[in-house]
Amino acid sequence: MGTLAYETKKNVAILTIQSPPANALSSNLLNDLDEKLDEIENDNNIKAIILHGEGKFFSAGADIKEFTSLQNASDYQALAEKGQALFNRIEHFSIPVIAAIHGAALGGGLELSMACHIRIVSENAKLGLPELTLGIIPGFAGTQRLPHYVGTAKAYEMILSGQPISGTEAKAFGLANQAVKEEEVFDTATKLAETIAAKSKPTINNIMHLIPYSKTEHFTQGVHEEAQAFGKIFGSEDAKEGVQAFIEKRKPNFQDK
Repeated sequence: MGTLAYETKKNVAILTIQSPPANALSSNLLNDLDEKLDEIENDNNIKAIILHGEGKFFSAGADIKEFTSLQNASDYQALAEKGQALFNRIEHFSIPVIAAIHGAALGGGLELSMACHIRIVSENAKLGLPELTLGIIPGFAGTQRLPHYVGTAKAYEMILSGQPISGTEAKAFGLANQAVKEEEVFDTATKLAETIAAKSKPTINNIMHLIPYSKTEHFTQGVHEEAQAFGKIFGSEDAKEGVQAFIEKRKPNFQDK
């Protein structure tokens, strides 16, 4: 089911995704993340958060096997809205969240990292939204946040092709703040978090409150419509085929219906 480890070092909270082998984001893990945010929110000493994955990945995405237990469009839309609500909470959190990304941040994993305020990536990391290869679409606001960082043209390319980009490319397109060697990712994120945590917490809180005003007024509408589309698309034959093919580790045979 996966767990989320939590520890603190001075004024920095460290959250570690522990869901081997690919650090899939199960519903239980997302619930755990929400609870950890409650705990951090109530700790006046914490001024910054580092989020990273244990093992070979940051996160390769949602737990696809959980999709097979959902029954209809309303269930899938509710799943999307639940993830969106949590990621919106991260984006509007009162202290900065730094994603330390190595290996892969794909699908829901990339959507989670895009909700964070700062992304430190390994040069050879793979970042992408491959949902269309499964016959589905991003559901945790990926269609809305990715264009904000890389521009609409690159977002179209990445989402429609399903092909990931490297950490180095992510830095060039504005999706990552820094691209470093894999063994330097966590230390780089830690140093930045410690630099931030040396500041006055009221000043940090104010910056975290003010910068989100730069978001376009259409963002909320966009994520709502994404959730609706996510729910509807899961009722299609191609979505069922794509998910089943993923579970069976074969190439899907889409019929465009």
